[in-house]
Amino acid sequence: MNKLTEILEGISTVAIAGHVNPDGDCVGSCMGLYLYLKDNYPDIRADVYLEEPAEIFHFVRNIEDVKTECETGRVYDLLFLLDVSSMDRVGVAKPLYESALHTVGIDHHITNKGLCELNQIFPEASSTCEVLYGLMEEIKISEACAEALYTGIVHDTGVFQYSCTSPWTMRVAANLMEKGIPFSEIVDRSFYQKSYAQNQIMGRTLMESIMLLDGQCIIGIVRRKEMEFYGLSTKDLDGIVSQLKNTAGVEVALFLYEKNLQEFKVSMRSRERVDVSKIAELFGGGGHVRAAGCTMHGTAFDVVNSISGQIEKQLTEEV
Repeated sequence: MNKLTEILEGISTVAIAGHVNPDGDCVGSCMGLYLYLKDNYPDIRADVYLEEPAEIFHFVRNIEDVKTECETGRVYDLLFLLDVSSMDRVGVAKPLYESALHTVGIDHHITNKGLCELNQIFPEASSTCEVLYGLMEEIKISEACAEALYTGIVHDTGVFQYSCTSPWTMRVAANLMEKGIPFSEIVDRSFYQKSYAQNQIMGRTLMESIMLLDGQCIIGIVRRKEMEFYGLSTKDLDGIVSQLKNTAGVEVALFLYEKNLQEFKVSMRSRERVDVSKIAELFGGGGHVRAAGCTMHGTAFDVVNSISGQIEKQLTEEV
């Protein structure tokens, strides 16, 4: 594993970027690296490029420094791509990827084949924040940096309940807690708290969900007209697929939301028997064994029919 001290040798300018629709691990890792560089490498100019982070992450220190658009003609010595598993997931910084003198990818998605000149990909890690922590010098991690990293780990482990949580994950979290971070407040503000409208759309999705494959698969669908009715963006739909998965007897949860006419973003979660990363990859997406996603075209029925067929295939093969 290449430590950041090695990676940054001779570097004067750094761009840090994550994936489209940045989640907690993406925001946490990007801001964690940014704060680490500000604290320990004052001679390096560092910039973060992300789509506008959701309001629940606005407590992260220096979040206002995030750039949501690329600077025309800007060339960086080094670009870090964090939590990005494929080129179609690169967010606002795609022009910087093409112009940067060097690129480094830090990730934990099993479907990441290596997008950069140097890749630090560890699928066994709970999160990109956990991988990033391993590249840092622990003594140089400030409280602000620790808050960002802890936020990412909390989100990608479902507050330490997902199967990706390991003993090492808990040790990393403990080390970050020892920096004096408000750990319970981070969990409450960024993971559990929902607006009234968010609770409404979640309740409606659960109420209108359908069960397939003898109750082993549950599907929830949100259409654009419903998002417009409640005044919601895609960021407001976080957590719905996990709540669907909490249904007793369910092995796989599917959540679809309509991006455009006959275009759906699909999120998948599984318990123990189905590798949803294989299904996502089959349809041009990616992710983890127990959590993955993709974008598909067609009617909602077409999408559900295609994916449920792959789920049934895995369940049948297992038997």
